[in-house]
Amino acid sequence: MLVRIVSAIIGIPLLLFIVTTGGILLKLSVVVIAYIGLNEFYNAFKSIGIQPSKPVGLISIALLTVLTILWMSAEIMMFWVFIVMLIALVTHLFDPKMNTNDLAVTVLGLFYVVFFMFHIVLVSEIPVYNGLIWMIFLSAFTTDTFAYFSGFFFGSKKLCPTISPKKTVEGSIGGVLGSILSSAVFAYFFNMDLIYHCMIIGFIGSILAQIGDLTASRFKRYVGIKDYGKIMPGHGGVLDRFDSILFTAPTVYYYIVFFLIGLR
Repeated sequence: MLVRIVSAIIGIPLLLFIVTTGGILLKLSVVVIAYIGLNEFYNAFKSIGIQPSKPVGLISIALLTVLTILWMSAEIMMFWVFIVMLIALVTHLFDPKMNTNDLAVTVLGLFYVVFFMFHIVLVSEIPVYNGLIWMIFLSAFTTDTFAYFSGFFFGSKKLCPTISPKKTVEGSIGGVLGSILSSAVFAYFFNMDLIYHCMIIGFIGSILAQIGDLTASRFKRYVGIKDYGKIMPGHGGVLDRFDSILFTAPTVYYYIVFFLIGLR
């Protein structure tokens, strides 16, 4: 626990600095995190004999980095998706060592880790509502915190015992309530006009954050590992810490697009 706290003391100010600064620093930070996370994901599956193509992953992230720096938009992301699928399929076609399982995990990693992660950048590029980028992290981290303490003090009924034995229904509910409350407090200081929207995002984001956590755990159980890495002492790898973020980032982005911008 002490190691986790020390890591948080170092990591939280760094996160605050990067998100507050925004711009190229935020974009490059997302690139680095996405690359490390993708590498962790591929290494996890290598432990059971699946060989995802790291060159395809590296080329895909390099391409997205260039596109992000030059011009980041939803259209650019769709273009990237097309190119990534094309590269992966052509590689599978001409590389006899790459079987269908290798191809599937290669593409899964790019979508699950990189595509989901880059929604952070998409949110940061939205005029007027880019301040809601904080909701990505707030809904994920407060869910995790409130779920932990709710489960510790009140937990009795297991949520998904075969995937994550320590998680409880009471903890899950506490995480959702904590996220909604935290989102309301955030809106009070950020923009009271958005308080109901923030609370809705907090609610949806909390549920998706927990699904993200369980998804990462499901993959880990499948390949037989405890953590994705050791880069963050007390927390494991990047995916162990950002598994919830992978799901809350798209949640915030699409909520803004469909329910804030779309209704204007």
